[in-house]
Amino acid sequence: MYFVVICHDKPDSSVLRASIRPSHLAYLTPYLDRIVFAGPLLADDGETSIGGLVVIECADLAAATAFAHADPYAVGGLFRSVEVRPWRKVFPASHS
Repeated sequence: MYFVVICHDKPDSSVLRASIRPSHLAYLTPYLDRIVFAGPLLADDGETSIGGLVVIECADLAAATAFAHADPYAVGGLFRSVEVRPWRKVFPASHS
């Protein structure tokens, strides 16, 4: 099953984000075969990261939540909120 992880940074946390980023990317590496897509949420300027979004395949909500809360960004206190929700791909349709 797929899950979407939506995280919003605490205000004025760009320095913290930058300092944790290498650990965050290293954390994601073992999950690359299960990550559908991932990337930062951006401010209106289209440049400044203000959060993140990951769509990942996990066995269940508990596993997806554990994945989200073990991320170095979460452990390091970057996020003001983390939301984990089941997700279903609809478009574009898969062709068999």
